[in-house]
Amino acid sequence: MSPFTGSAARTPEWQHIRLTTDDSGVATITLARPDRLNALTFGAYADLRDLLAELSREKSVRALVLAGQGRGFCSGGDVDEIIGATLAMDTSQLLDFNRMTGQVVRALRECPFPVVASLHGVAAGAGAVLALASDFRIADPTARFAFLFTRVGLSGGDMGAAYLLPRVVGLGHATRLLMLGDTVRAAEAERIGLISELTEEGHVDARAQELAHHLAEGPALAYAQTKALLTAELDMPLAAAVEMDAATQAHLMNGADYAEFHAAFTAKRAPKWQGR
Repeated sequence: MSPFTGSAARTPEWQHIRLTTDDSGVATITLARPDRLNALTFGAYADLRDLLAELSREKSVRALVLAGQGRGFCSGGDVDEIIGATLAMDTSQLLDFNRMTGQVVRALRECPFPVVASLHGVAAGAGAVLALASDFRIADPTARFAFLFTRVGLSGGDMGAAYLLPRVVGLGHATRLLMLGDTVRAAEAERIGLISELTEEGHVDARAQELAHHLAEGPALAYAQTKALLTAELDMPLAAAVEMDAATQAHLMNGADYAEFHAAFTAKRAPKWQGR
């Protein structure tokens, strides 16, 4: 995303989510409707879309943790506030809404910093897709995933799920999960590759923060380019992919971090990454 902004100042307060940042460059977005298992509303989707765009323009953010308050991560779209309202919308309004939810997923995939999802309890529907769109999924044994879209009479390919899930767990598992809406508990999620790491119960937030801080201390530009290539090359032929790799490496080899690594290696010290 472009670092250039218009005249509008950064949003000082978000109504539907909670944002915290620290001096190390780690930002934490917390879905904060614990009484509703952090179910998403129209406003929550819009806040996530806009906040991710703002954070992507800021050089201060080097890693992001996405978490849920209370008993679970996110139970998906709010049945009362979204499904009831969408029944009264025309096709144009419905298209605007569905495009907005997709923009949240694109923002997670296209932001220039790693995203670590901290997962406990339920991650269902849109909540499961938010986790899927993150770069790392850290979960504890209480975590359970369910892509519930067909259970409400909709396509399982919602918010990019039919694009992302086969690339994470393979077509066979993705077909089962998106067609049937089966619940996947933490042990199976680890077995099929849906989660990156399984922690002890109650330790997931601490581990997610630990990983985010480790990433924030690393070579930010190298991470950003790696994330961009992982997404861009999913649909490229090999020839195009290796050419893009070559161009990216040539760019980074002219960067300060590459020279810093050599200087640090020669001096037998840890590198001081500058993110450029």
